[in-house]
Parts: sequence; C-alpha cells; structure tokens
Amino acid sequence: MNESISSQIENKIKRSKPGQIILPSDFKDLGTSTAIRKTLSRLVDQKVLVRMGQGVYVIPIHDKLFGEVLPSMEEIAASLAEKEHVKIMPTGQYALNKIGLSNQVPMKLVFLTNGTKKNITIGKSSIVFQPTTTKKLAMVGSISSLLFLGLEELDLNRLTESELEKIIDLLKKEDQNNLKHDLKLAPARISDFVINNFLK
Repeated sequence: MNESISSQIENKIKRSKPGQIILPSDFKDLGTSTAIRKTLSRLVDQKVLVRMGQGVYVIPIHDKLFGEVLPSMEEIAASLAEKEHVKIMPTGQYALNKIGLSNQVPMKLVFLTNGTKKNITIGKSSIVFQPTTTKKLAMVGSISSLLFLGLEELDLNRLTESELEKIIDLLKKEDQNNLKHDLKLAPARISDFVINNFLK
C-alpha cells in the first residue's frame, strides 16, 4: 500500500511545474501523514524536492546560468496563502520595507491573515501568519494599506524629516479614492496622524 501511495505522490509531483511549493497536505487524500512524509523525505534525498522548512518543500528550478533556483520568502508565503485559501497582507517592518520607508530587511516576514496563526522557519528567516480583523484586510490601496499597517510599528512623534517627506511622496502616489477608503479603516492614531500632518 505504501508503494502505491509513494507512486501516486511521485506522479503528482512530476506533473507539477518547477518552482511550485509542495505541502504534505497536498496529498492527504492519498494516504497517512506518516507515509506521505516518508515519501517526501525520500524525494528530498533524491534531490527531486528541496525542503525549505518544516513541512514546506519546493520543486527546484534548474537554471543553466544560476544553477538551482529556489522561491523567495514572499513567494513561499503567497503560495501557502493560495493553498490554504486565505488572504494575507504584509505588516510591520516588512510592510515599511516594501514601500521603501525602511531600509531594514526583516528576517521575520509578518503577514496579517484571515486564516489561522502560522509560524514557519525557513533557514535563518521566518514567515508568520497573524490572524487579524476583517477590517484591516479590507484595505485596498497598494501603497496606503502597507503604509498604514507599517506605521503601527513606529513612534509617530519621533519620525525624521526624511521619513515625513517619504510619507508625503507615498501618499501622493496613492489613488485618492483608495486613500480615503483606507483612512476610514486605519486605527484612529494612524488616521489622525495622516490627516493632521498631510491632508489638511
């Protein structure tokens, strides 16, 4: 029976595209968790798969120039969210880095989600899915959503002149309808800060 399960898993992986994230739950209809993990571990030993972290595997892309190419942390997070049918949104230092308000590249990528709490270690980095309210995930601006979620991490009274100028530039780039929409959803501390300093 285990050989049959193993063959089914291997065939399913062979039909998948290089770069695709593989989770044990992808095969839960084929057999027990023990049999699935044993097969995945064997495929790692055979270099068919690369183990990115506990319970997270990838089919590597083999590039003639760069050799083995693995997905980024952000790509892994997006794939996990898609597989689990949940929404995610960057927050904290990661959000600030994405919009250029921080040069610090965080080792921990924190995403708000409407799914369950999850913490996955990938090498020296980690991906965290932090459950939140529907309200925060309802923001629509590609810039304002990241800005408002990122600002929650900062002391707004201690921002530098360059940071304030950057915030002005970011707000100008955002669609004004999206900005107004997201301001209504932002915490009062953030919306008051933006309105009092930039939108008077």
